[in-house]
Amino acid sequence: MRQRKIKNLDEKLTAHKDQIVADPAGMKGRWAEVLPGRGPLYTEIGCGKGQFVCGTAARHADWKLVAFEGHESVALHALEKARTADCDNVRFVLQYVKTLADIFQPGEVDGMFLNFSDPWPKARHEKRRLTCGPRLGEYARVVKKGGLIEFKTDNVGLFEYTVEEVRSLDFFEITELSRDLHGEFPAGSFVTTEYEDKFAAEGKKINYIQIKNL
Repeated sequence: MRQRKIKNLDEKLTAHKDQIVADPAGMKGRWAEVLPGRGPLYTEIGCGKGQFVCGTAARHADWKLVAFEGHESVALHALEKARTADCDNVRFVLQYVKTLADIFQPGEVDGMFLNFSDPWPKARHEKRRLTCGPRLGEYARVVKKGGLIEFKTDNVGLFEYTVEEVRSLDFFEITELSRDLHGEFPAGSFVTTEYEDKFAAEGKKINYIQIKNL
């Protein structure tokens, strides 16, 4: 989806520099120092406009959250939302993730969220999918043993692909799976994203999987 160009974007982002981690690779092994408190460290890959990460930060005030978003004009909305909601336990990385191994030490992350990722439906783009086998292997290295990874999508093709990829790996265990998250669980039992609210309102079923790193 094409995003509207934001006037004076760089200036507006600068106003949020205290929320932004400009050199994430330099924080490898030291992420616990970035955020206040002693709670677990979670990350969201592709936070969009920030509804999920801010809602999660509010629900779990003791958690430390690192949100990645490569589209700066989209990330600005997330930064503003976090500021308004006084989410001091969230920091943002304004870049697309190439490899998490450059950013986190093995086992440094307690859990991970992947919400409504780009499906990259063409076969030649499989390696770009955030839930392809090599990516899942990468997540298994940075997420601690026993840590959870949660994935939500409205895209049935991507979801079934993801389930197959997870089941082909011996270092993950599926702990929750739903092909109709909103129909099977009561409202308020999970934090939603902007896309999720939109799709659910249109009657689309939300697919969800939670996996444990063994």
